[in-house]
Amino acid sequence: MAVQSLYRRYRPRRFSELRGQDHIVRALRNAVVNEREGQAYLFSGPRGTGKTSTARILAKVLNCEAPVEGEPCCACASCLAVESGTSYDVIELDAASNNGVDDVRDLIDRAGLGSPGRHRVFILDEVHMLSKAAEAALLKTLEEPPSHVVFVLATTDPQKVSETIRSRTQHLQFHLLPMHDLEEHVRFVVADAGLEVTDAAIEQVLVQGGGSARDTLSALELVVAAGGEAEEAVDLDEFIEAIIDGDPGRALAAVAFAVQQGRDPRTLGEQLVRHLREAFLTQMAPELVQLPAERAEHVAAWARRLGNGSIVRAMETIGDTLIAMRHAPDARLLLEVSLMKLCSPGDSGDVSGLVARLERLERAVASGVTAAPASPPPPVDPTTGRAKLGGAAKPVVDTPRAAPEPTLVKPAAPKAQAVMDKAPAEVDNAPAEVDNAPAVAGNPADLWPQVLTSLKPLVRALYSACSVSSPTADTVVLSAPNAVHQTKCNEHAATVAAAFEKLTGRKVGVNVDVGDAPKDRSAPRKPKVNVATDEIPHDDIDPDELSDMPVVPVESALDRISRSFPGSKVIDEGDTK
Repeated sequence: MAVQSLYRRYRPRRFSELRGQDHIVRALRNAVVNEREGQAYLFSGPRGTGKTSTARILAKVLNCEAPVEGEPCCACASCLAVESGTSYDVIELDAASNNGVDDVRDLIDRAGLGSPGRHRVFILDEVHMLSKAAEAALLKTLEEPPSHVVFVLATTDPQKVSETIRSRTQHLQFHLLPMHDLEEHVRFVVADAGLEVTDAAIEQVLVQGGGSARDTLSALELVVAAGGEAEEAVDLDEFIEAIIDGDPGRALAAVAFAVQQGRDPRTLGEQLVRHLREAFLTQMAPELVQLPAERAEHVAAWARRLGNGSIVRAMETIGDTLIAMRHAPDARLLLEVSLMKLCSPGDSGDVSGLVARLERLERAVASGVTAAPASPPPPVDPTTGRAKLGGAAKPVVDTPRAAPEPTLVKPAAPKAQAVMDKAPAEVDNAPAEVDNAPAVAGNPADLWPQVLTSLKPLVRALYSACSVSSPTADTVVLSAPNAVHQTKCNEHAATVAAAFEKLTGRKVGVNVDVGDAPKDRSAPRKPKVNVATDEIPHDDIDPDELSDMPVVPVESALDRISRSFPGSKVIDEGDTK
């Protein structure tokens, strides 16, 4: 004999046993006490929040032989018949499988019959699944039902119920249960049923339930069947850490681990979106978070590290991927591509990539980080020696990186070296000057790469075409490719000189002259003409390297015409006379 499920065994029997729906309990109980119950109700809300249970409690109290302050006694024959499903006063219809017009007409015919109790209650579950014809048939009865009939319509999607139906009902909206109420209920069930479950397993059950009492108890039942221990679940924080660190390899390893654990890529994507939503709510509306207190604090911590803009962008990206998965032959590939985009947002050339780079720089400035941390090595499985899939990696400890020693130049000071260590994306947005960096000794020509890197993007691009020539201890002479480029460079010579002074601690002159432009080897070389002798110089030619060109016969126009018209004969003009 099968054991009764926990969610059926602990289904609420009275209004006082409903958790997290105080507004609905108050409205229905007052209506029953004051004998002002409505003719039709519409219960809407997520699954597992108590819609059908509330409808049955209402049916019991409307026909109870001894109600107490709006509560059923749960002991009389009528209440016991409703609980066992044998009451003639309560008729339940699943609109998902009985959605035709004939089913509704049969329901209407039964509504006109008498009832043993005071009221006949019709409960229509998933009413949004009714066809248009069935809704039209039900409409007239909802508008003018018999005095002893009460309709209770339940749905998880009220937007699909026609406006004419909704306007004829009292709409009560059910909410997901607050996490503390749900945890209290789970611990009560565990204690009352004598179950052995660890605290880690209870936390896992609460996260999987997501505010639904039925889903939570179903997850609890599965954990109990597995021994009461928390199962090895996929750590969604692994994906978040990969996005924060910009590590695509870590994200791909987490996907591989999840697939090995039997997770469907689409289900994994939906869980990621819900996880990101919880993180967004921790920053914008903490009272709506459906997580245990400790877990909520942890999620809020990495939400602050990721930033609200990146969280919203991640939800949009994965959401679009879920839509594309409907017709994709390989859903896992789409999920992996979306995660790689999220881990490397700066690689895209669109506006979102630019915004992501700016957000990353702002977080780096706010945290005082001047250099990007090195990617952590993947965890290694000691039994196989290979990289271990899944499992959050240990936090990386930022250790200062030693500055490379250039030739003839002393090691750069910490602040100057921080500019050299910046990633290209950060240098592009860095100020042109190096803030009060200590002087660096050395030849100005050897410091030219550092000076060029510290310039603004426009000035840096302009001077990148110049080369150093004839340097001295106090002057740097740069060669521009042409006179126009020389003029543009001279306009910013003072900026370059200031950069040299910041780096070396002394004034360095900057002169720009015109030198030879870089030659394009693919273009033909033009010989230089000696203006004095009007002669074209040439290189010496070795006669042994010369060879005779092959003789190519030249075909005349008349021969080409004759070849184009086989069998034709050429007639001279004189032959026609």
